[in-house]
Amino acid sequence: MENTRTYAIIGGTSGIGRSLARMLVERGDRVLLGGRSHQRLDSTLKELGQRTSGRVVDITDRASLEIFFRQSPRLSGLFTPAATYVTGTFASGALESSEELFRAKFWGQYWAVHSALPYLNPDASVVLMSGAASVRPIGAPAYAACNSALEGLARGLALELAPIRVNCLSPGTTDSDLWRNRPDDIRNSAYDHWKTLCALKRPGTVEEQAQAALFLLDNGNMTGSTLYCDGGYTLR
Repeated sequence: MENTRTYAIIGGTSGIGRSLARMLVERGDRVLLGGRSHQRLDSTLKELGQRTSGRVVDITDRASLEIFFRQSPRLSGLFTPAATYVTGTFASGALESSEELFRAKFWGQYWAVHSALPYLNPDASVVLMSGAASVRPIGAPAYAACNSALEGLARGLALELAPIRVNCLSPGTTDSDLWRNRPDDIRNSAYDHWKTLCALKRPGTVEEQAQAALFLLDNGNMTGSTLYCDGGYTLR
């Protein structure tokens, strides 16, 4: 009888999540995908094939998360890259770049893990996603604090939920759909600036970030750690 593992990815219809889903499917695993858009979810499920299933989910809504995991198969892992937010200065006092940012990125992942908990295998792996601004902030203090909080959450959950493993992926600037959908001048300016900040002098790729997430899902001796896939940004 086939011993098939199933992984859930909330934010699996674009970028790093979709790339990881493709890697999992190609090696024979099953993937439960969550995304906000019916259209994008349907397109991704059609692209990745029969080893995938999916449901629309809003990571900022606890009820939506509960519904997403209801009747889920037993899960070998969970990855939570989904978040839509804006950043801004402290002086602006804007709720959308402070409290709302935390609600989308920190509390969304916090409650996603909580909702998934009854469905996780005893040896399952959870990978949260923060960002390298946790270590080296440049403006947007709430964004830096949110990423730091996620890395602290991974450490705390690793202790409480063991033997379930919990780690955090912390990317730097990545050449993803998010950036490719922005105007060329804004994207190119951001990439040029990033090259001056990191050792490798280029943005990462979604495939590189997905490979890092896959490593954290697979390595049975990794827990409570943050993996900085940032081209050396945090070293400079």
